[in-house]
Amino acid sequence: MSRPRVLSLYEGLFAGGARVLHTNVITGLHLDGSHEHAVLSIASQARREGALQPMSADPRYRWLREAGIEVSDLGREAGALPPDPESFSDAELDVAAAAVARADVILTLKEQPFGLLLALDARGLLPDVPIAACLHRSDPTHSGPAMRWLGELAASGRLTSTISCAESTSDAYARFTPPSVERFVIPNGIDLARYRPKPHERMPLRTRLGIAPNVPVILLAARFDAMKDPGLFLRAVGAHAARDSRAQYVMCGAGMTADNAALTAAIAEAGAPAERVHLLGIRDDMPRVYRAADIVALTSAFGEASPLCLIEGAASGATPVTTAVGDSAQVVAGIGLVTPHDAQAIASAWTRVIARRPDYRAAALAARPRMGADRMLDEYRGAIDGLAERAEAAA
Repeated sequence: MSRPRVLSLYEGLFAGGARVLHTNVITGLHLDGSHEHAVLSIASQARREGALQPMSADPRYRWLREAGIEVSDLGREAGALPPDPESFSDAELDVAAAAVARADVILTLKEQPFGLLLALDARGLLPDVPIAACLHRSDPTHSGPAMRWLGELAASGRLTSTISCAESTSDAYARFTPPSVERFVIPNGIDLARYRPKPHERMPLRTRLGIAPNVPVILLAARFDAMKDPGLFLRAVGAHAARDSRAQYVMCGAGMTADNAALTAAIAEAGAPAERVHLLGIRDDMPRVYRAADIVALTSAFGEASPLCLIEGAASGATPVTTAVGDSAQVVAGIGLVTPHDAQAIASAWTRVIARRPDYRAAALAARPRMGADRMLDEYRGAIDGLAERAEAAA
């Protein structure tokens, strides 16, 4: 069998852990010659968390192009809701039909692109090839109409499999798919050459922010969204800052900027010291941001599966402290702490980590081998090859 041609469908290319993970997977498999990958993005720009994010400015887009992966788009703007099947024009469906016609296997990044697949199927433009949904949430009920579309495609027999990044994800989506849909669980992995401790890179960001070398830094790397619960993080900041007069707090991600009025209001409402809260927005240099931190915090309320920030931060030397969402507890086992959704409890956990910082750092760095991407790429390669082989045998 010649190497399979794989098409990945994205809702859009914009900031987010799932897009980082999926892009790393397909660029890795394209560059090592396993498959020939291509990407179709429904949107050419996204308006999320109060920011306009053009695809051409997104690092994921640059990674794809630098790897030699063809990237096409339908020219839409991604917003709060994914596009409905009935909203696609004939011209858009013609572009999408040409892309899927060249594929031996179709991957979707989460369930949002299923509206497009249903529109193609209704027009008789969806080829009889394996379709795998790559899933990265632990709570499908927050996916809006996209969850219903996934269920419709699964019930029709067109959805072949799901590839989940966490057991919690696989179990949650199993309730909405028939037993005929094969389920893979492939835990996330990261590039350990990119996310690693570099002592000389601890200070550049700290220096720019006016933070001394021995001052504790607590980082929230997340978008400004209810799922991430930045309000809980800020209430924990307020509680912790009252105990620790030196600690500094960094927030980065889409919407984490001073011009976000809702964020600045949340800072004031939480009683967090604004002069010690640094808002960095979207960053292209996350390894350096992690290396400047002592703790990488996650205060999510729902939806998380296997959060990349926890393993990226730990591999860079920061200690993960997370609420118990998705598979987060398994991710940080032995290297960090799990807390309830309570600001005082979170602040206490931060205090415990800071008091024993060398021990926690040593544990995280010792666990680096389990965080690497090689195992993940091998498992994705096997899953995609299996789908392609079965399709070829059935042809």
